[in-house]
Amino acid sequence: MRLFLRDQVPLLLFYLLQMILVPVLYYLSGESRPLSIILYGMALSAAVLLVYLVFRYIQHHKLYIRLDQPAAAPGGLPAPLDDAPLSEAITELLLVTHRHYQEQLQTHISRMDQHIVFINRWVHQMKTPLSVIQLILQELDDEVANSIQEELERLRKGLEMVIYTSRLERFEDDFQVQYIPLRRIVSETVAENRRLFIRRGIKADIRVDESISVYSDAKWLMFMLTQILVNAVNYTSGSGKTVAVTAQTRGNDIVLEIMDQGIGISPEDLKRVFNPYFTGERGRQYHESTGMGLHLVREICGRLGHNVSLESRPGIGTTVSITFSRTARLKE
Repeated sequence: MRLFLRDQVPLLLFYLLQMILVPVLYYLSGESRPLSIILYGMALSAAVLLVYLVFRYIQHHKLYIRLDQPAAAPGGLPAPLDDAPLSEAITELLLVTHRHYQEQLQTHISRMDQHIVFINRWVHQMKTPLSVIQLILQELDDEVANSIQEELERLRKGLEMVIYTSRLERFEDDFQVQYIPLRRIVSETVAENRRLFIRRGIKADIRVDESISVYSDAKWLMFMLTQILVNAVNYTSGSGKTVAVTAQTRGNDIVLEIMDQGIGISPEDLKRVFNPYFTGERGRQYHESTGMGLHLVREICGRLGHNVSLESRPGIGTTVSITFSRTARLKE
């Protein structure tokens, strides 16, 4: 109704101007007319205008409601409006726009699918020469071979991040929620990254009870733990320090915490650590940082119905917590 009245404001203003001009014209022409006749004519004109406005509102009632509440419009094809010419023209315009939008959307989806397929194939092709190089390096035992091995691990982690990032676009087709023993997943993740722990002289202290299990996807959970553990080790300077992994029950939730003794995160950077490509003041000190690890962790947690949080104190260390709900298996 408000939109209709706003739309009729110009007409009402012109009508008011016309009503003022009528007695003025009578006065300027010198004709004398009884005031009652003039008022009667103005009242009759107002009644005709009111009838027109009521007819106009009834004729375009659905159109004005739809335009006044655009957020309530259903998705998909635009619903037919009134039979009035203006409403029919607007409906036809919406249909044409919707078809054009659907065509562009399908083109974009097709290109995205092709891009994801290309990325997946490329990553798998790159894994083959990396595996061959690693086999060759196993026969060597010197400092140069160790340096090459370290770079190979970085390449492998980078390729893994690429393929998981591409899979995130089709996450619904690439996960399987199961009841997983949490200690087993943590132990396997630490074992996969044991070379990094050994090279940096960092110990892994796993304090997760074997009886604790959570609903999650094993593959995605291991990827998240890898990102967190690699960050914990990379941002811990000096040997002999420890990365502790603990789990405890809090009400209806199970909280997994990864605590390091690293350089920590500046207070001004804490609110942005989960933003994509954000490295922060501390991250810029370590050129290995891509700014995508924690962002992917947050995205994956959101898809699996978990919560992730981070606490840190510069010079003391960082604690990343993943909360698993025992009352809901998966966030729909």
